[in-house]
Amino acid sequence: MTITQVQDEIINEFSLLDGDTEMMLVYLMELGQKLPAIPEEGKTENNIVKGCQSKVWLTAKYNNGFVYFEADSNTAITKGLVSLLVRIYSGQKPEDILNSDLHFMGKINMDRFIGTQRSNGFAAMIKQMKLYALAFKTQLAEKS
Repeated sequence: MTITQVQDEIINEFSLLDGDTEMMLVYLMELGQKLPAIPEEGKTENNIVKGCQSKVWLTAKYNNGFVYFEADSNTAITKGLVSLLVRIYSGQKPEDILNSDLHFMGKINMDRFIGTQRSNGFAAMIKQMKLYALAFKTQLAEKS
């Protein structure tokens, strides 16, 4: 699936909740619970996303042209948020991640139910994922 298709799938899922803020938060936390935890050895200072109020650990691997992310958080809502990004970006090519435009947040009115602090942290997560993609793309260019 493309990044746009995954976002559209997320928009459809949240639209079923009819804008019910409480239900959206519960669903977001459920999504976080389904995210596989990062092994303890991955929960290092180097893997913490800077700019998040909660602790968010993020790792990336490059395999056969695609980037794969693993993430975890110490809070349920933030883990739900990072699970959405892992779902969107994992298994995508570095250049697709770098060129992506995330539109799902506005479509599901995410800012209405996550607040300013989490919005800043969410932006930091996106930035970190794009930095990983840029690093993999740069490594590829150097090998060519």
